[in-house]
Amino acid sequence: MADMALSNAGAKQAPLTTADGVPLKRKLAISLRRKRLTAFFLTAPLLLFMLISFIIPIGQMLVRSYHNDAFSKALPNTAAALREWDPTSSEDGLPDEEIFAILAGDLAQARKDRTIGRAATRINYDLSGTRSTFMKSARRANRLEAPFKEAVLGIDEDWSNPSLWVTMKRASSDVTPSFFLAAVDRKLADDGSIVMQADFLQIYVNLFWRTLWLSFVITVLCFVLAYPIAYLMSVLPLRTSNLLMILVLLPFWTSLLVRTTAWIALLQTEGIINDILVTIGILSDDGRVQMIYNQTGTIVAMTHILLPFMVLPLYSVMKTIPPSYMRAARSLGATPFTAFRRVYFPQTVPGIAAGTLLVFIIAIGYYITPALVGGQDGVLISNLIADHVRRSLNWSLAAALGAILLAGVLILYWLYNKLVGVDNLKFG
Repeated sequence: MADMALSNAGAKQAPLTTADGVPLKRKLAISLRRKRLTAFFLTAPLLLFMLISFIIPIGQMLVRSYHNDAFSKALPNTAAALREWDPTSSEDGLPDEEIFAILAGDLAQARKDRTIGRAATRINYDLSGTRSTFMKSARRANRLEAPFKEAVLGIDEDWSNPSLWVTMKRASSDVTPSFFLAAVDRKLADDGSIVMQADFLQIYVNLFWRTLWLSFVITVLCFVLAYPIAYLMSVLPLRTSNLLMILVLLPFWTSLLVRTTAWIALLQTEGIINDILVTIGILSDDGRVQMIYNQTGTIVAMTHILLPFMVLPLYSVMKTIPPSYMRAARSLGATPFTAFRRVYFPQTVPGIAAGTLLVFIIAIGYYITPALVGGQDGVLISNLIADHVRRSLNWSLAAALGAILLAGVLILYWLYNKLVGVDNLKFG
């Protein structure tokens, strides 16, 4: 009996195996690993797409915002010499003959390599009006002879400006805070201190505040308009609510450009709305209202375009709220307003949170609509970023503005998470 008990105990302690003799624990581990690999390979194309189209471009943007090697690449010997040069070593604030000789050689070589324009543009970003100085000097660099300091100064009097040489010294370092400072309307003075830009150049901070304010106003208007629409869709019979849903989704089937230009036809001073107001006598023909190419046009057009992004999250949440809750509150003596405030509205908070976050983030980076209907007063910071990328080609400043905008959105998202809670978001 004792031997049989020991034999049974040994059999119970033996590991379980599959039909082919592999331990069950190992077989389960192999199966789980295969499922994980299958899931990884299924999602690999999406991960690769996100990496190529989203993560890498943002990384390059962040690097470009503080790294610019255009000057050091175009004039490498001059950049190396200026990094060792002390601006306080001379009474006139200018380098010695040796650095002027190096500059003359680099200018001639850069013109031959066709890279002088990059160096000139890089310095012109920090000290406006100096591009022509570099281009003119590069054309004559091959004919310069010693003494080079006198020869270079004879080409253009701007070379005698100590601020130009201080700017070149800073540009000789590939890592620079200049673009971030310019993005917040500041710059480095000759002594290294941070000072404000001239009054006519202080535009970016105001644009950031305008972007935040207009995005907030558009989000509030979308909420005010979308809440009753979503509520009506959730309580109407299915056939009627489906018809309203088609009307809400209809703008998605129309080109964004068409929708925006339609508002131009409606809101302009000789447009349909002004004509109606004049016809019914509310306005005189000389008192037509300017509703386009300003902040009003931006708010109206963007509210219309972003309204579905608020309606859909609200509707998806309201549709799941049983109507019996409101009837129960009314039967217990609550007024319609009290029942709505204490029973219905709190249950729609997840949809409100999702809709407001979605609309605000889209609005803060919108570009096409403000560019078409915003005019001078209604453009957002995204329009200026695009202008630097396409027209002025100051990609480093555009990257710095984009990085600040990205950081601001992340901070607002963090505050939103603290106040509302991302876990409370619900899209359906």
